[in-house]
Amino acid sequence: MPPHAAEPPHATPAGPPAAPVPGGASYDERVWPGPLGWFLAVAAAGLLTIALVPVHPGLAVALGAVALVGSLTFAVLTSPRVRVQDGELTAGRARIPVALLGEARALDRDETRVALGPGLDARAYVCLRAWAGTAVRVEVRDPQDPTPYWLVSTRRPAELAAALGTRQPLDG
Repeated sequence: MPPHAAEPPHATPAGPPAAPVPGGASYDERVWPGPLGWFLAVAAAGLLTIALVPVHPGLAVALGAVALVGSLTFAVLTSPRVRVQDGELTAGRARIPVALLGEARALDRDETRVALGPGLDARAYVCLRAWAGTAVRVEVRDPQDPTPYWLVSTRRPAELAAALGTRQPLDG
């Protein structure tokens, strides 16, 4: 995995925020698993408990509780936050100033599938969660950044694209 996949080269360290998004637009979403994901986390812990009851009931309950806490913690920790605030787009741990972004396009399920398959550029930054079937593709217009675009999972692609808006080309 290229070094920029986790933290793209244009990502900014914590510090003063960039200029606000024109019109004061903002967006904030945590891409949680859907109901089926939460059910499967609980069901896996329940099945482990049931499977271990014949071995030792006390151990079964203890390991089942540990499995439940572990699976729910994993679901929470792997749910990225997607945010447009204070002039920055944040997707998971990566951030980029909105001023360096171009056109943002909301993708439906079919367009997302194509964008992640045959249409994917290997240099793109992808913040994907399989449980969110839709996404937004936003062009990166930083001439020093080899990343051509970001592909970000979201359950509300039209709202995220609207918060990012359409930018004019960078000067220079």
